[in-house]
Amino acid sequence: MEEMLQASTTPQAPPPTEAPPPLAAAPPQWHRGITVLAVISMFIGTRSMWTHAMAINPFVAGLISVCYAAILVLGVLTLTVRSRKSLGRVDLAVLILAITLAVCAYVLSHTGSDESVLTSQAAREIVSGHAVYGQPWPWLFNNPNIIAVTPTMSGGTDYTYGYPPLAPLLTAPVYLVTHSMLSATVVGTVAIIAATIALWVMLPAPWRSAAPAVCLGFGTLASYGRLGYPAIVALAFLIPVVIRWPAIGAGGRLGRPGIARAICLGAACAAQQLPWFLTPFLLVGIYAVRRGELGARPALAVVARLAGIAAATWLAINAYFIVTEPSTWLGGIALPLTQGALIHGQGLVDISFYFTNGSGRLDFYSYSSSLLLLGLIALSVLFIRRLGPAATVLPWCAFYFATRSQDGYYLMMTPLWVAAAATVPSSAFASAWQPRLSAIRGRTPRLAAVTAAVLTPATACVAIAAFSGPPLHLDITAVHTKDRAHRKISTLTFYAANSTGSALTPHFAVSTGQGTSAFWTVLNGPTAIPAHGKARYVLQPPGRSYLIANPGKRLRLRVFTPTPMTISSTDIPVPAAALKAAAGK
Repeated sequence: MEEMLQASTTPQAPPPTEAPPPLAAAPPQWHRGITVLAVISMFIGTRSMWTHAMAINPFVAGLISVCYAAILVLGVLTLTVRSRKSLGRVDLAVLILAITLAVCAYVLSHTGSDESVLTSQAAREIVSGHAVYGQPWPWLFNNPNIIAVTPTMSGGTDYTYGYPPLAPLLTAPVYLVTHSMLSATVVGTVAIIAATIALWVMLPAPWRSAAPAVCLGFGTLASYGRLGYPAIVALAFLIPVVIRWPAIGAGGRLGRPGIARAICLGAACAAQQLPWFLTPFLLVGIYAVRRGELGARPALAVVARLAGIAAATWLAINAYFIVTEPSTWLGGIALPLTQGALIHGQGLVDISFYFTNGSGRLDFYSYSSSLLLLGLIALSVLFIRRLGPAATVLPWCAFYFATRSQDGYYLMMTPLWVAAAATVPSSAFASAWQPRLSAIRGRTPRLAAVTAAVLTPATACVAIAAFSGPPLHLDITAVHTKDRAHRKISTLTFYAANSTGSALTPHFAVSTGQGTSAFWTVLNGPTAIPAHGKARYVLQPPGRSYLIANPGKRLRLRVFTPTPMTISSTDIPVPAAALKAAAGK
């Protein structure tokens, strides 16, 4: 009995419980954060897509509704799964969901763009054995309200193909099957999906959901794919190049992975011109890293082999066109740099286009862009340990200074930023070679002083372009309308005084907000205005009338000259009757 009482009063050990999972198996919270942001990005544009689908394709609308449910389920799973392996499965599901929505978007909207119809036409000419470059195809743009055109400072419109030939070559087999001018939109959509998959596979596991987010989830890049932009094809080839790019040539050997990357770099450069601007930054960085590891000669040998294989790939893709149409091919692939397209974009050129009445030295924006690009390459050489991780971003800074500074030039390459953030840490450049600047002491003054010296020429050119003032002083004397509400301009009469010492050949358009109208016809007035001369012009809008859609908006007359490249602007007075009619409504 005493033993039983003693046993009953002895403290009992708690029953064994299930051991918690090891801490290493739990995903880091920032991994959950990237995945949940990717899931949230799937919402962007999905409602408008569903609304459009419900009107024309109920099956696709139903599939999008299922995708909505998947978004919610994936959001719950992202925040509740306990292991890295489970969260990795969620990342895979996010990728599949993003591709599904991208395919749905293509089914609903694939009308294409100026780039897609030019690429499809180029593919058609390749299939037919005809010349591709230097051939104008104006009939492709019969409806400018659907397919945009590229106007030039000389008063014309560019209807020719102006990119390297890889995109048309990839489009040609699709065209043989579909016989459709939408063939390039298929290639573009496949390219952005392939880029997404490649980025997802090659990123470290916690970063993988960033791939569908940046390529498909936010919607913009997927739309460029549906519009058939050759830059998306270039992007797909650049992703394998950029992932862990400082490791290229490690140990002095390219190996099969390095050769494959070199081939991809050459193919990207053969698809569109944007990779041309990135390539020098990569080569400079690879040389610096390899020189820090191996010395000067082995490093130079690695870079030479890499560049040589890339160049051979580029030449192989271009070979047919180099042989069959050498002069027009060269002019075609250089066209974006030489065509003199109308100024447009979100960069510094807006100073002269929107915030002042013009500039007589627009060319200096181009000089500034070139000088900035060269300056950034020089800074990369001098400070590769600091700037190396940003090599995939630096090239696009130059476009902010250019006369064509559209955000698409750098937006389409943003997946490369993610690739660099995930796989190119600062530590990769810790032992990289960089020149010693012994004349400047101190780390911070060195970087600041050299940066200022390198960037000063570009900044000076911007100042010259921005503050030069318009070369033509415009005085509008009459705005003639042809309707009772006075909202349809039939002719515009004004005087233009040339304040420069050279003759100017003007071309005329109008704008409300961003962009410009088609060029107006000169009914009366000289072709050129002599130096320090004055001329009277009577203009007629395209279609013989121009509708003032919103009389409350600022209406501007734009006068462009190609040589020298200038712009002069002034406000067009809106008829009082049009303002009164608009107020009455």
